[in-house]
Amino acid sequence: MVCTMSLLRSLLRATRTARRSPQESAGPTADGAVLLDAPDERLSPALVAAAAGAYEPAAELLAATRDGAEWENRDRYLGRLVTFARSRDGWLTAWLAATPHDPDALLVKAELAVRRAWESPVRAEQLREVTPLITAAEQSDPRDPVPWRLALDHARGTRATHTAFEALWEQAVRRSSHHYGCHVAALRYLSAAWYGSHRECFDFAERAAEDSLPGSLVRALPLRAAYSLLVEGSGGRTTPVQEERIDAAADLAAALSASFAPGDPWPAEVRNLLAYVLVARGRWDAALEQFRRIGPHATSFPWASVSEDPLGRFLEAREEARSRTPGTGPLLGRARRGRPRGHYA
Repeated sequence: MVCTMSLLRSLLRATRTARRSPQESAGPTADGAVLLDAPDERLSPALVAAAAGAYEPAAELLAATRDGAEWENRDRYLGRLVTFARSRDGWLTAWLAATPHDPDALLVKAELAVRRAWESPVRAEQLREVTPLITAAEQSDPRDPVPWRLALDHARGTRATHTAFEALWEQAVRRSSHHYGCHVAALRYLSAAWYGSHRECFDFAERAAEDSLPGSLVRALPLRAAYSLLVEGSGGRTTPVQEERIDAAADLAAALSASFAPGDPWPAEVRNLLAYVLVARGRWDAALEQFRRIGPHATSFPWASVSEDPLGRFLEAREEARSRTPGTGPLLGRARRGRPRGHYA
């Protein structure tokens, strides 16, 4: 492989080449009202229908996101539908039988195959076998960046060279220069756990956030880098410089969070991640503020990374932030125990 720093410069340069023109806290939510990965009003009917074996609402939902170039929604809904299909895929089988060349069905099929391959002990070999499915999804709609996000994840698992990854990245940002999922995929490739380092991860995330549009979730990318450092760092020890970057990432994500209304489900995952990082840093007032803004929308990520009971861990962290913040009363209700059934957001 070539130098990772060379790749980093290429990724940032490609993003810039593809650039396009551009409240008050809610009160605390009772424990019993908090839901894990609750679907929004557009996704709910698709999941209910899929549970009954019907694919049409899911097909209509993904077609609407493609027709409207709602690439962030498309990627998010795809992830939730694929999570459901991992245990119940009869509706997807019926969909592919009815319309085998449907771009949305092909995308779901490819994402599901990649996820299943990732679970294999021979991951790289299994992933290479599903390459034609990703290619079919890419070719089914040349405008869509989501298959290229999938290709970036696939490249990481197949140990693709930096040159190969850079070529995929250029295709992705050509279609959507600020697509959050593609940026997260690149960040993972650059992380210390894969083919880069914490410094390179932060460098990429900070420059991408700087170049992003106002309100873009890419502004939370440095928070992802901070999370990677906290969970993958050497024994939890960080240098003063790293701590400065973590806190700066949290502050930037807090500003993004403040641009959305409290209880808004769209930034829920970013807010959950921000609360996690703030708790890890012992910034209790700021953490409690994010828990208030989260409202009832707990998400599996990042809590599932530290507990088999992500909702329970969310509630414990929220109560810890409350108990360490002077002048706050107890939250209403009691925590629900046991791992809830939900879908990854």
